[in-house]
Amino acid sequence: MSEVTTTKHPSGLYSLFFTEMWERFSYYGMRALLVLYLTSTALKGGFGLDRASALEVYAIFTGLVYLTPIAGGFLADKLLGQRKSVYIGGLLMALGNYTLAMSVGTPGAEAVADGRQWLLNLGLGLLIAGNGFFKPNISTMVGGLYEENDIRRDSGFTLFYMGINLGAFLAPLIAGSLGEIYGWQYGFLASGTGMLLGLVVFAFTQGVLSNVGMPPKYDKSVLRLQTRDYIDVAIWVVAVAALVYGMLALFGSMSQSTYDMVTNGIFLVGGLAVLYVIGTNTKGGDQWSRVAVIAILCFFNIFFWAGFEQAGGTFNLFAEQNTNRAIGSFTIPTTWFQSINAFAIFTLAPVFAMLWIYLSKRNMNPNIPAKFGYGLLLLGLGFVVMYVANNNAQGGTLVSPLWLVAVYVLHTVGELFLSPIGLSMITKLSPPKIVSLMMGLWFTSIALANYMAGILESLLHKFEMNLFLFLIMSSAAGGLVMLAISPILKKMMRGVK
Repeated sequence: MSEVTTTKHPSGLYSLFFTEMWERFSYYGMRALLVLYLTSTALKGGFGLDRASALEVYAIFTGLVYLTPIAGGFLADKLLGQRKSVYIGGLLMALGNYTLAMSVGTPGAEAVADGRQWLLNLGLGLLIAGNGFFKPNISTMVGGLYEENDIRRDSGFTLFYMGINLGAFLAPLIAGSLGEIYGWQYGFLASGTGMLLGLVVFAFTQGVLSNVGMPPKYDKSVLRLQTRDYIDVAIWVVAVAALVYGMLALFGSMSQSTYDMVTNGIFLVGGLAVLYVIGTNTKGGDQWSRVAVIAILCFFNIFFWAGFEQAGGTFNLFAEQNTNRAIGSFTIPTTWFQSINAFAIFTLAPVFAMLWIYLSKRNMNPNIPAKFGYGLLLLGLGFVVMYVANNNAQGGTLVSPLWLVAVYVLHTVGELFLSPIGLSMITKLSPPKIVSLMMGLWFTSIALANYMAGILESLLHKFEMNLFLFLIMSSAAGGLVMLAISPILKKMMRGVK
């Protein structure tokens, strides 16, 4: 197959760009509020959880958000196709945000009212399930727009990443401000509405996607979903919402020992099923070698995101409790700090997109494993800054907001070395029949990282070790190892660039 040399991207990229932008608006609006909402008192409509408990809920939620894409990717590969999966996931996430809005208490209440905890769990459950359908499949569709060894692919994923971060930038400013200033429910309502806007964009622009993302065995001449497909979407949304409701009711009635046994069994069976599907759909030495590279990079991906995802937890609380947010008579809302990362990505992503093409044409583009190593080292450098800022904040001193700005910018540059390239890597290295499943496996590594991000502070407290010092060491070690083994991994990629 001849190598594509044009730098103009397919029109379908812009359809997926704006769809993903609104989905990320939905997710990051909710994420910016979640820990603050949970720690807010009942008098302010929150749940009054302590720091450790709120971070644990955040850990479980963000972990499961990135775990369900395995199931969503498998269903898309074998049954639904990516387009129907995007609709199913988007509708479930909109319902989840609206349910969270219903969980908000009446300001001035002395205690958390009955039923609020159930609505909170149901809303989070719908978001977890919806993300499983949406997240792996829209990324897979981006890869489907490009042929193998198309030099535009890494650049295309970087531009797609701009859509992610445009939504992530706007969400804290709009949904975050509405929730933090006017009432938590308004923030969650804005997040849900953003998701519906994303689906409207997707519906009106899907014609430019050619036949990318259509259900398996569909007539390749048909470029749009048909009426029967939308009926299927509605049935799946109702069925999955009922399943989430039923599972919450079932788990709520179990003893702790039974709950642990059932959940461990689910993870065991699910893990074995994934290994079976990978094993039966991977053929030949080249494919197995590439799958091994995916597994290794997924492992090191955990190191990066366990640090990076401190943003929605400990960084969010640091902004609220330890940062001087006053500018004259105006106080910067805590959630606004969540937009720094997205703004930096939106600013720098075009530069990186052009850089990868420029370096590729001159055979100077670092290989994927090396980019991972540089990303981890930049993450560690950010935590050096955070460690100093945290020490300066001891004793109740409020530090300059520029400390957090510096950390977010350093982490953003590291992210641009790793995350969009990781998405591109999955679509290039995966066996053709299980691309969405392998995308789900990639998000599983992020799921483990998100869970670790939420529990690390409490875990390290038992050993009297500083969280940020630990993350300096783990990030630097991971980065150096990746740079050392990058030549070996490059050979194992068997010609994929």
